[in-house]
Parts: sequence; structure tokens; C-alpha cells
Amino acid sequence: MSSITSSSSNNLTGKVALIQGGSRGIGAAIAKRLAHEGAAVVITYISAAEKAAELVRDIEAAGGRALAIKADSADADAVRSAVSQTLSHFERIDILVNNAGVLAIAPIEDFSLDDFDRTLAINVRSVFVASQEAARHMTEGGRIITIGSTNADRMPFAGGSVYAMSKSAIVGLTRGMARDLGPRGITVNNVQPGPVDTDMNPQNSDFAETLKGLMAIDRYGRAEEIAAFVAYLAGPEAGYITGASLSIDGGFSA
Repeated sequence: MSSITSSSSNNLTGKVALIQGGSRGIGAAIAKRLAHEGAAVVITYISAAEKAAELVRDIEAAGGRALAIKADSADADAVRSAVSQTLSHFERIDILVNNAGVLAIAPIEDFSLDDFDRTLAINVRSVFVASQEAARHMTEGGRIITIGSTNADRMPFAGGSVYAMSKSAIVGLTRGMARDLGPRGITVNNVQPGPVDTDMNPQNSDFAETLKGLMAIDRYGRAEEIAAFVAYLAGPEAGYITGASLSIDGGFSA
């Protein structure tokens, strides 16, 4: 990783970012990019302790500041504690990225209530809880960014109804919070990726080949592409964008 201080545009110098679910995949890419832009970053994780520690080491080795916190996004108290620990460690919070999410697939006749409740707890409730808690401490220029999904607009395969519902809920929550927080100069936006190449959703699987056929650009996205989009929304040039659900999906929803 290149030196943060020598090659970054430093758009986020002096800012502090908390990333729910930041130890791997899209979350890790976002953490690296925001650190590259000059922000101190805090990531939460559940079980990937070594990946989280490695990410912190990489950011610090490049001249950045980082902290990893074990916190289950399904636990509202743990989410609130992550915000509190961010404030205790870095004394402020300017950017919240709600990246934690789960995907349970099953026909509606077989979908368990436990999976339903956990999907809503992580994909929706944790966004509300983290945003509510962080907003209490944000000042003008604050940013709340949620990683939603293009499946809020299009669910082309069976079994994804609950996941699609959870991501659709984020669209409404984003609009409402933008109205609530706009007068304070805090923006709220929803980034909707399409299929992205991660260890949980690799681009070389049989399922991936099916999805590629549904996109205008015949490839999976890269986590770094999502991270660049998030970094723009977190930066000063995006101050007039709020309440938006913005697709970055290779034309999946076109």
C-alpha cells in the first residue's frame, strides 16, 4: 500500500470514519480508501479478528490511523458501543458507513422467522441505530452512507424477497434521514452496488456467470470501485448530494 501522506489527495484529513462491517470485502476496501484520503478509520467486525487486525496494521504502516472493534451489528447495544468507542478513541465522528449486511436466500414458503429477524436486525435496524447514535455527535459536513443493493430495484432470481425488502427499506430510511439531518448540514446517501467480486461472492462461480448475463457491463464490480464512490460521497465535493440512492451496478438495473 502506498504512503497515505505522500500520494493521497487528503480530502478527508482530520475526519474520523466508522465503518460497520469493515474487516473484509467492500468494507475493507472502503476503510483503505478513506484512510488514503486522510481520515482516521474505525472498523467493526464479528469473527474476522485477524483480518481486522491485519487491515489496521496495513493502514498504520501507510501512515494512517485505524482501530478495530468487535461488534455484532445485530446487537443494538454493540452498535451504540462502537460509536461510543470511536468517540473515546478519536474524539469525534464525521463519517458513518453502514456496510454490515447478511444475505439469506430461500423460497418464501421456507424462509424461517429467525432468518427474517436477523436480516432486518443487521440490514435495517443496525443502520438506524448507528445513524441515530452517530448523528447525535456529528457537526456540519457530517456524512452517513449506507451500502444498500441494486436488489432494492431488481430481484431477478427466486428466494431473495426478504433481502430485497431489507434493501428497499434503506431507500426510504435514507430519504427520511436526509430531511431530518439536512438542516444541520449532514448528508445521508445510499450506495447500491450490483454484483461485486469478494470472497463471499466470487466472480468465477456458476452463480456469477448467471448474473453477468443480466448486466450491461459483462463483469463483476471491484470492491475498490465501490470504495471510490463512497470516498467521493464522504468528501467535500458531494455536499449537495443527499437523500439519494445511487446505483453502481454495471447496468444490472438498467
